[in-house]
Amino acid sequence: MQRRALITGIAGQDGSYLTELLLGKGNYEVHGIVRCEQAARQILRASCGPINEDNLERLFIHDCDLLNQLATTELVRKIAPDEIYNLAAQSHVGASFDDPRATVDVIALGALHLLDAARQLNRFKDVRYYQASSCEQFGGDPNTVPQSETTSFHPRSPYACAKAYAHYQAVNYREAHGLFVCCGILFNHESPRRRETFVTRKITLAAARIREGLQDKLRLGNLDAMRDWGYAHDYVQAMWLMLQHDEPDDYVVATGETHSVRQFVEAAFDHVGLNYRKFVETDARYLRPCDVELSRGDASKAHARLAWRPATDFHGLVELMVDADVRKARWEQSQTLVTGADSNRLESGENSQRRSA
Repeated sequence: MQRRALITGIAGQDGSYLTELLLGKGNYEVHGIVRCEQAARQILRASCGPINEDNLERLFIHDCDLLNQLATTELVRKIAPDEIYNLAAQSHVGASFDDPRATVDVIALGALHLLDAARQLNRFKDVRYYQASSCEQFGGDPNTVPQSETTSFHPRSPYACAKAYAHYQAVNYREAHGLFVCCGILFNHESPRRRETFVTRKITLAAARIREGLQDKLRLGNLDAMRDWGYAHDYVQAMWLMLQHDEPDDYVVATGETHSVRQFVEAAFDHVGLNYRKFVETDARYLRPCDVELSRGDASKAHARLAWRPATDFHGLVELMVDADVRKARWEQSQTLVTGADSNRLESGENSQRRSA
């Protein structure tokens, strides 16, 4: 049976993988909400394998600002999706300290407007709604690890505060209005499609560039922060499974394993045959005002009810990211040789957003 899905944040890491998943199933018509249609199409064409000419007939991109409640409501009514995946966010935790207002607007108010649009649509047809919640909502108290669906929230950044608001609004719409709403409390999930301002891409790209002679150093903040890292490609499968279940609920999505930033760095540099200690330096500029020291998720509920488990382990994730960035670095090197320029030689940190580590 043909189904129609609406994805906000469709051009982001998770949105591109989810689009790939749904189009690959063959029975989905996928609609995406963006603020720049042309840019979104270019990103999706570049990143998603199954988005070929055949699948383009089932992919529709719409310009819409989620902060415009009337426009959001009208667009949702016009599309009339069976499933809504709200992935739109200013998702960089460090950057949320620099611009908290913009972060809160898109995450909190955007979710509220989309939830209410779904509520109104639900009067006429059944609609299922996925809200992208975050492990950052927990705050990382060592006494609460591992964190599950029953762990209390203690957000420690503007990003986490906004996510907690959106999460509770989603639960409220489920309980007050009977809307089929699932919140996926996803722990850190990475991929070669992660933006370069995020610490994982910053690390894997630096390892590749240093290996190819395009970069000298990598500067990071807190190397001892501990994270539960998984592969975004695996995690969008959990999003879809939530909306296929008989009852709406909230689920932690995580690997259950914890590794430090230092371990991530070591694994990345080891994969290209380098000793990270010769190239990595700490820099106070990349420390956050308030950081989460430790996070680890308990995804046993998702295991039991959704039959979901991550397919990619920590080292597999690091290696596939490094391999992709080695290909990127070699392309950059070829462009440098063609132009005779040395502009691609970078000293890490100068072009990265503050507090990205």
